[in-house]
Amino acid sequence: MRLLLLSNAKREGMGYLEHASGYLRDFLGGSVREILFVPFAAVTKTHDQFVEQIRPVFGALGITVKGIHSVTDPVGAVRDAQAVVVGGGSTWKLLRDLRERELLPAIRNRVLAGMPYAGWSAGTNVACPTIMTTNDMPICDPGGFDALALIPFQINPHYLHGNPPGFKGETREERIAEFGVLHPRTWVAGLREGTAFLVEDRAIRLLGEAQCRIFRHGEAPREVDPGADFGFLLAGP
Repeated sequence: MRLLLLSNAKREGMGYLEHASGYLRDFLGGSVREILFVPFAAVTKTHDQFVEQIRPVFGALGITVKGIHSVTDPVGAVRDAQAVVVGGGSTWKLLRDLRERELLPAIRNRVLAGMPYAGWSAGTNVACPTIMTTNDMPICDPGGFDALALIPFQINPHYLHGNPPGFKGETREERIAEFGVLHPRTWVAGLREGTAFLVEDRAIRLLGEAQCRIFRHGEAPREVDPGADFGFLLAGP
C-alpha cells in the first residue's frame, strides 16, 4: 500500500500545491502517467475548475489529469486507474459523493492492492477510518462517518496549536481531546501545514520540517519530530 497524505495544498507566498510538488514527484515517480482526480470536495468552484487548477502542477511532472466526474463509469475508472488523487475542500461533501457513487469500496480495494493514493486536507481525512477529526462544518449529510480506513488512525489536517491572540474559543487540542474521550483507543495525529505522511507497506514517515502532535486519551499529547518512528500509528488501537 502506498499513500501520500498531505495536510494542505496552499501555503503563503506559493502556488497551489507548489510546496508539495517534490513530494508528488517522488511519490508518483516515473511509473504514473495519468492520475484519476476526485474533485468532489469542491463546493464554491466546479469540478472542472478544480481539475484545471491542479492540471499545471501534475503537467509539470509529466502526468495528465482525468476528472472522475467526467467519466460514465466511475467505479470502472477506479479499477483501471494508475493512481487516485483526492483534492481538498468540504470533507462532508466529498464523503457524501464518494458514498453515493459507491466509490469507497472501489478505491479502498485498489489501494490495498497497491494502487498509489494521494490526498490533501479532505482527501487526507477520508483516508482515515472516519471523518470525525475534520475541521470543517457539516454542510451536508454524508450518510455516515465511516471513510476509506486506509490507515488505522485519525488525522487532523491543518493542525494549529493554541489560539490566535484574542480568540477564546476551544483550541484544536481541546476538540481532539473531546474525540479521545469518546474514542479512547484511537490515535490522532495533528498534521501541521507543509507536512505529510508517506505510507509504504507497513512503514510510515513524516515529511516536512514541522513536528506532528500526537494524541490519545489517557496520555499526554506529545510532539514528534520528522525522522522519528511513527510505526505505532499503524499498529492500530
